Amino acid sequence: MDIRKMAFDMKEKLIEVRRHLHTMPEIAFGEKETAAFIAEKLRNLGIETKTGIARTGVVGELKGKGNKTIALRADMDALPVTEELDVPYRSKHEGKMHACGHDAHMSMLLGAAEILTAHKENLQGTVRFIFQPSEESLPGGAKEMIAEGVLDGVDGIFGLHVDPTIPTTKIGYMAGAFMAFTSEFTIALEGEGGHAAVPEMSVDPIVMASDIIQELQKIPSRWVSPIDPVIVTIGAIHGGTTFNIIPDRVEMKGTVRLLKRELVDEVVKKMEDILTAITALYGGTFQFEFNRGYPVLVNDKGFTAFAADVARTLFGNQHAIELNTPLMGGEDFAYYLEKIPGTFVRLGIGNEKKGTSFPWHHPRFNTDEDALPYGTALFAQIAVEFFQRQ
Repeated sequence: MDIRKMAFDMKEKLIEVRRHLHTMPEIAFGEKETAAFIAEKLRNLGIETKTGIARTGVVGELKGKGNKTIALRADMDALPVTEELDVPYRSKHEGKMHACGHDAHMSMLLGAAEILTAHKENLQGTVRFIFQPSEESLPGGAKEMIAEGVLDGVDGIFGLHVDPTIPTTKIGYMAGAFMAFTSEFTIALEGEGGHAAVPEMSVDPIVMASDIIQELQKIPSRWVSPIDPVIVTIGAIHGGTTFNIIPDRVEMKGTVRLLKRELVDEVVKKMEDILTAITALYGGTFQFEFNRGYPVLVNDKGFTAFAADVARTLFGNQHAIELNTPLMGGEDFAYYLEKIPGTFVRLGIGNEKKGTSFPWHHPRFNTDEDALPYGTALFAQIAVEFFQRQ
């Protein structure tokens, strides 16, 4: 079967599905309308379909002749972003938007399901289509999906993510650590409020916060090897009410990102040391809550090489790009890769002339729909050739 041709022949259908999904964005674990739409599409293809997995997840299974099983995954959730795109298919749900391309992921996986169903008799194994909720919000939907058995009997898994930093139709791949460990932390600093004119009679949590922020930036620059990427970012700081009052409390929120699992405990310990030392110096106190998020996403070397070969065969050498820089963003696809071999690739959608180079989570994020047949064909061809691997 000519999967590439089939994918390009269905381009208009892929666009229609993607645009429909774009109009109905739903936030983590609230993807009820999305799940119903996907389940209907899969059942209309004759694919055995289960719903309500990890609350709103959908899993379809297409059984072939052999004993191997491959899983293909797409995420379903949108973001709490107010859309700024002036397009006919803009979000109908105020304050919600598919600003990360999950609408495109679902469209491409549904397209692959249609292609594979049309040639079910040629499949030498079983394909499991995983439509996962809540990729955007910790603790993520992948852990719940795994706990409910979506990887049972699966031999390998493949996923992709659209990427506006890569030119449209290019496929970026990389073995090893590909995306970062993520976390969310909260720091509450307690001091003693007072008048701004007599600061010596107060314990100023704003000054404490200032020193702490500066010291936290020295963790990547002075406490960790420069060849081990680590990010410590404060994304929110709240404290005080007016110009001449020293507050008694400041709260900060932030994230740590890194690419070596073994560095997590070391970084957390150093953060605690900094908080202890600075609050003691000023006479204040602190509360520190550190929420570990997704693990480092580590692509299997052999599966990544296999996926790259498939991409080159389908589209030519110029479309398969070996990347040498991991992303410091996180992805709960990492949980699947902790259990079974697989890989996660990046599908280029960047096209400045079409306005599709805005970053993920931007209110004007959009997908260059010329990329949709590429992702669809890649999903389907990976499945077919996986069963032919020794």
